Amino acid sequence: MPLAAFPKCFLDDLCVTGLMTPEEWIERSGALDIDGLEFYWGFTPRQDPERLERLRRQVAAQGRRIPMMCYSPDFTRPDEAEREREVENQIRAIHATRLLGGRYCRVLSGQRRPDVSPEDGIRWAAECIRKCLPAAQEAGVTLILENHYKDGYWSYPEFAQRADLFIRLVEAVGAHPRFGINFDPSNALIAGDDPYALLETLGPHVVTMHASDRFLEGGDVHDLRKLDLHPETGYAALLRHGVIGQGLIDYDRVFSLLKGFGFTGWISIEDGQDPEVGLDHLQQSARFLRAKMHHYGIG
Repeated sequence: MPLAAFPKCFLDDLCVTGLMTPEEWIERSGALDIDGLEFYWGFTPRQDPERLERLRRQVAAQGRRIPMMCYSPDFTRPDEAEREREVENQIRAIHATRLLGGRYCRVLSGQRRPDVSPEDGIRWAAECIRKCLPAAQEAGVTLILENHYKDGYWSYPEFAQRADLFIRLVEAVGAHPRFGINFDPSNALIAGDDPYALLETLGPHVVTMHASDRFLEGGDVHDLRKLDLHPETGYAALLRHGVIGQGLIDYDRVFSLLKGFGFTGWISIEDGQDPEVGLDHLQQSARFLRAKMHHYGIG
C-alpha cells in the first residue's frame, strides 16, 4: 500500500495566485515520507505535454510517482451540450494522467443543483461516466469515483454526496475494469453517513483512498447542512481539514476494514488548509499513516 500526498494547503497558491508552481511543490515535498504525489487539474499544465513529461521526470528523480489525478467534472448540468463538454474535459484529464505516468483519475457526479432531481442526476452522471470509460481503457487509467463533499471551487456540494445516491450511481455505471472507487472516510462523516458502514458496503470496489480528517469549528453537521443549501464558492467556513489521526475519524477501524478487503492501492493524504504549517502537518499525517500501515501489515 503506497502513500501519496495532495497539496490541499497550497491549492490557492498553485491554482489562484500563482505564488507556487508545480515544480516548486514537487521540490518542497521532497522532505515528506511519501511514495508519490497526487496532482490536481487546476495546477496541471494540461496544454504542455513537454512540461508534463518534465514534471513526471522531476518526481521520478525523487524515487516517486504521480499515481493520481484529482479532477472534478460537473456531469449534472441540465444542458446536454454542456454535459458533453464535461465529458470531453474528463477525457483530457485522463490523457494528462497518462502523460504524467498516473494510473488513476478522479471522477465525480457534479454539483447538487436545486433544480436537478435525483433521477436525472443519477442518469446524467452515469451516462457521462460510461462515455469516458473507453478513453480510460485505452489510456490504461482507472476512473475513481469519490464519495465527495464539494470541490473547493464549486458553488454547490456534490450531487451524490449522500451514501444512498452514491451507491445508486455506482450501480448505474455498472462493473467495468477501469472503474472503481476512491473512498474518503471524512466525506462520509460530514454527509451524515457512517463511514465504516459505507466502507464495508463499498470495500470490494475501493481501489484508492483519500486519507482525510475533519473538524467542525463553531457548529455541527446540522449547521453544515443548512449552509449547503445556499450557493457559496468553496468549503463552508466551519469545516476544517486537519492532521490525520487528530480529527473525527477512527483510522484503526478504517485500516482494519482495508486489511480485511485485501486493499493494496494508493492512499493519498488530504490534509490541512493553512499553508503556513502545511508541510509540517503533512509530515505529521505521513508519520501517523506509516505507523498504521506498519501496524496492520499492509504498508
